Amino acid sequence: MQDNATEVTAAGIARLAGVGRAAVSNWRRRHADFPKPVGGTETSPSFARAEVEAWLRDQGKLAEVPLRERVWQQLVGHPGGPATALTHAGYVLLLLHDRPTAWLEASAGSDERLAALLPTALEQTVTPRLGPVRGERGVHAGADTAYSAAVNRPVAVNGPATVNTPEGGPGGPPAPHTPAGLTAPAAPAVPAPAIAVHLPTGPQLLPSVPLLRGVAELAAELGARQAFEFLLGRHLDANPRQYTPTPTELARLMADLAGPARTVLDPACGTGALLLALDARPGQELHAQDGAPELAALTALRLALHGPATVRAAVGDSLRADAFPRLRADTVLCHPPFNERNWGHDELAYDPRWEYGFPARAESELAWVQHALARLRDGGTAVLLMPPATASRRSGRRIRADLLRRGALRAVVALPVGAAAPYNIPLHLWVLRRPEKAPGRPEVLLADTGQFAGEGRGGPDWGAVRDVVLDAWRAHDRDGTLRERPGLARSVPVIELLDDDVDLAPARHLPPPAAADGAEQLAAVRECLDETLRLVTGLTPPPATTAGPARWPLTTVGELARGSALVMRTGGNGGPTRVPVLTDHDVLAGTGPTGTLPESDEEAVPTRAGDVVVPVLGGGSVVRVVDAATAGAVLGRNLVLLRPDPAALDPWFLAGFLRGTANNRQASSYASTATRLDVRRLQLPRLPLDEQRRYGARFRALDEFERALRHAGRLGDQLVRGMYDGLTDGTVPPG
Repeated sequence: MQDNATEVTAAGIARLAGVGRAAVSNWRRRHADFPKPVGGTETSPSFARAEVEAWLRDQGKLAEVPLRERVWQQLVGHPGGPATALTHAGYVLLLLHDRPTAWLEASAGSDERLAALLPTALEQTVTPRLGPVRGERGVHAGADTAYSAAVNRPVAVNGPATVNTPEGGPGGPPAPHTPAGLTAPAAPAVPAPAIAVHLPTGPQLLPSVPLLRGVAELAAELGARQAFEFLLGRHLDANPRQYTPTPTELARLMADLAGPARTVLDPACGTGALLLALDARPGQELHAQDGAPELAALTALRLALHGPATVRAAVGDSLRADAFPRLRADTVLCHPPFNERNWGHDELAYDPRWEYGFPARAESELAWVQHALARLRDGGTAVLLMPPATASRRSGRRIRADLLRRGALRAVVALPVGAAAPYNIPLHLWVLRRPEKAPGRPEVLLADTGQFAGEGRGGPDWGAVRDVVLDAWRAHDRDGTLRERPGLARSVPVIELLDDDVDLAPARHLPPPAAADGAEQLAAVRECLDETLRLVTGLTPPPATTAGPARWPLTTVGELARGSALVMRTGGNGGPTRVPVLTDHDVLAGTGPTGTLPESDEEAVPTRAGDVVVPVLGGGSVVRVVDAATAGAVLGRNLVLLRPDPAALDPWFLAGFLRGTANNRQASSYASTATRLDVRRLQLPRLPLDEQRRYGARFRALDEFERALRHAGRLGDQLVRGMYDGLTDGTVPPG
């Protein structure tokens, strides 16, 4: 069960005290004055939070809970659930962002007074930013009608607006073909889209008031936008199976492929990453729709907090219940759900959006492609993330062929493995444009960036991916063709693709890299491998001697932090732009900083040489000491930074003992298949500084040996793969 604002479970008590749940069970057995349960069940009781905090304080066991953690615990324990709590927090943060004096006036009195005054203040704030809203108490009687009229009005962009008509009139796609002798059935009833923003009533807000006051404090510390990003980021991290966010770098690439736009639609918006990646422009109109009510509401609030754009968000399945049927956008960005068989195949058979053919039941992605094209103005651009099978499945070949013939499909880009979930397959980007006229020299750009896949969990080399994709696309879009770039990109005449398969997989149409370059690269890799293997031999540890188990007095990271022997910081959710970010994937893979954080005014956590960085997810005993090359990078999510006082702790001694397998096991907690490390519970012996340095020197030598081994493994893999490729394509002779 979850904690609420007044009660706390044993897990919550453990978080408050910075201990494991076993310690809480021991306290209940050993201390007669421990607070009695006030709710829950026999196996999972709950306790009065105030009584627990008082008891912990009296016992000297109450850990100093940072404001961020306290607000997060209130959000997680909200009686309406974390999604409801996060939405309420978003409303108040938008109020603080736009009308801070209104919050000050409302919050000056009791909780009951604040809950009673908030609905009116929120309505006056939210309506100008997000359009007509509907209160959950049934007010705003004409809001749905007004909203429908607002979002479905024609939008004039670079010319007169156009509207779809069932007969395929001017500006709209032609009606689908009905076989002779048959009459198209009446369109079945579909669920109407709903407004995303539902303002709560005073009684509904009352349980949230303690959280909202904490959120206001957090906004004073971080800023309203940064506070919302922090809470939303924690919510997404805590529920990884419920959400499939679009990675920031991928979203930015998709937005850059689309180019500047005033009117933008994301028909499957999720958490709004694609719309957030756009370059903010005055007068911009952002339209978002998602089938999950909580995601649509959170995206609307997130977009409103990030900039002055007009935001219109709706709830509903865009294929079955399109909220913006008359919209003609400059750009459509979409990360649709993949492999959905229940996308509306039966009830949407005669939908006018199927201008390029009726998608098969297994081709839901081609339904999203045509939905995106139907919502574009003539000449508008759509960029969609697609599974690679969509480029080659036989069931979709007729639609692919028509997209090519009419010039709607302009580029297919194969991304590296690991670009987005599912991380084990190389996804594609499709760039489409609503045709204004038939292309004079119909060619399609095919690009493959698979060679830029990252090592381990490090993710792709996004800098190289962006450079290759954007340079190739801009040249192709400007000139209608592209000079061949072996192994990377090529403009392919449409006629070459219109065979029986209409296979658009880029790897099948790109020439291999130049043979000379490949042979030279293999020679360089082999020479580097030889040098690395010699280094590994020199770094191999000497034979270990046997000794009995040590009986050191132990301490914990939490105790050292409370005693000021080290400073403990956690990674953030935002920071200054263009600052390299050390991610948990970088630490696990042993690579340099590869990440980025959303640009914000939030104070980031820069690293220094000698800092010890610990990943908290994944269950592996991996620790990294920051060196001069990495120093200055900002700490990413799911990382904890330990900054030891050099007069009390040697950093390599600290890092070495934190890597012990038994140490990690006793400090880890398990939830489903995820393992989370409580860094405060990690142990290390109390030793004099000179003795620490002796151990630290040995741990540092082991780290150098490990890094050399890892580098040799990467070079070996590269050499083996290159030799296989060279022998099989004839560029390397067998003898």
